[in-house]
Amino acid sequence: MSPPWPEGKKLVHLDLKGAPPRIEYLLKLIGVFAELGADGLLVEYEDMFPYEGELKVLQASPHSAYSREEVLSIQEAAVAAGMEVIPLIQTFGHMEFVLKHDALSALREVPHCLGTLSPHGERPLQLVTEMVRQVVELHPGITTLHIGADEVYLLGEGEQSRKWLESHDGGVAQLFLSHVTRVAQAVKTAWPQLSILMWDDMMRDMSEDTLRDSGLVGLVQPMLWDYNPHLDVDKTVSLLEKYSRAGLAEVWAASSFKGSSSVHTSVSCSQRHVDNTVQWLRVAEAASAGVHIRGVALTGWQRYDHLSVLCELLPVALPSLASCLQTLVDGKFDAETQSRVTLKLGISSVEVETMEKVSKDTAMFPGRLLAELIVDLNSFLNLEDVRYFEQNMFLRGWFSPYQRRTKMVNPLIVLQIQNQATAYLTALQQKMDVLEVEMGRLYPESTVQEWAEEHVWPVRAPLQRTVEEITACLSEMLSTD
Repeated sequence: MSPPWPEGKKLVHLDLKGAPPRIEYLLKLIGVFAELGADGLLVEYEDMFPYEGELKVLQASPHSAYSREEVLSIQEAAVAAGMEVIPLIQTFGHMEFVLKHDALSALREVPHCLGTLSPHGERPLQLVTEMVRQVVELHPGITTLHIGADEVYLLGEGEQSRKWLESHDGGVAQLFLSHVTRVAQAVKTAWPQLSILMWDDMMRDMSEDTLRDSGLVGLVQPMLWDYNPHLDVDKTVSLLEKYSRAGLAEVWAASSFKGSSSVHTSVSCSQRHVDNTVQWLRVAEAASAGVHIRGVALTGWQRYDHLSVLCELLPVALPSLASCLQTLVDGKFDAETQSRVTLKLGISSVEVETMEKVSKDTAMFPGRLLAELIVDLNSFLNLEDVRYFEQNMFLRGWFSPYQRRTKMVNPLIVLQIQNQATAYLTALQQKMDVLEVEMGRLYPESTVQEWAEEHVWPVRAPLQRTVEEITACLSEMLSTD
């Protein structure tokens, strides 16, 4: 058992670059986050922010991005619930939603990497500072801003960067630091009251001297992220202490409550994320007095990046989030902690796959019905007989490609195969009809469509193909008899 999370913010990360909740649902969730123990939101708007002017191209679309009024309502709901709002704006890596546009493609570090901004010249800095300006001005009263800067892939491989590296010491590390420092200085010049956070991964292998001389000391607070349930405590503590010795003593942690177990996961595993949370508690306990952990962000990734598929939706991850937050408060995850979580949510288990409703009061679990429908459909889709229908013994034995081509089939058996495939299709469609209605209440139609195409269509297609091919084959056989 570890002590509870030390004083500092417990932020829930809202990743809006995929499956952005309808505003009515999102406002309900904000209240739930507060009741579960969160005291801040780390909001990554990406293409859901209502950019204007030359940046309007960054919006998902004028009809799907949140409006200015909706962005303000998110902040009002958070403040009313006693939570701080911290916007997260990518300014170096993971800029796919910006650099995918033809008008901005020249600002890529290399043409085939849509995520990394070239750090050269004035135009890239002007771009990110204008993005920051629009976001900050629509967040009156904020005290903290996150400038991203993680996973800056292929940095140093662009033509301008290679020339820069030939004439500067310090290699790619110095190239990275020079851009981030310029961004942070620009933010501080315009808004001196803001504290600036950034992801730490690009700095992990840098020496203390490099970090100390980077110009970032006093400008930024690193946020260390590690979502592994087996997080290496000693290694992480050593990294924290290295940052502290370099002058970056104000740091943040980042765990995960969803979106970090697999790129295409549709159902969360609470225990995996709780294990990660427990390891972070051990890190906080073991860190030296010189390390000042300002808070922890519980990340809930909706995509691994702008161009990857959807991870699990928020409703199926609420038991995981509640479990992680309660673990931070209790300093452990035992039967008593689990009981607190299930009581708050009105369910029988902290694992969404085995939860059952135990109370008529669903106020603490908005989206519970959708979570149940997703779990049910996911279980059906993963039935071996359904997902691997084309590997069915009867299909391979009596309706092989050779038999289809030569029309050497046994109608009695293939009709049985067709009936089974039709039964699966009917059950699948019935489940999907109900799920689409409920998902459409909480998410835009684009999310419903994408979720269905990613999870349902790959299983449905072979079933449909089998039914159609058997129908065609039998029709042709009977017409020639």
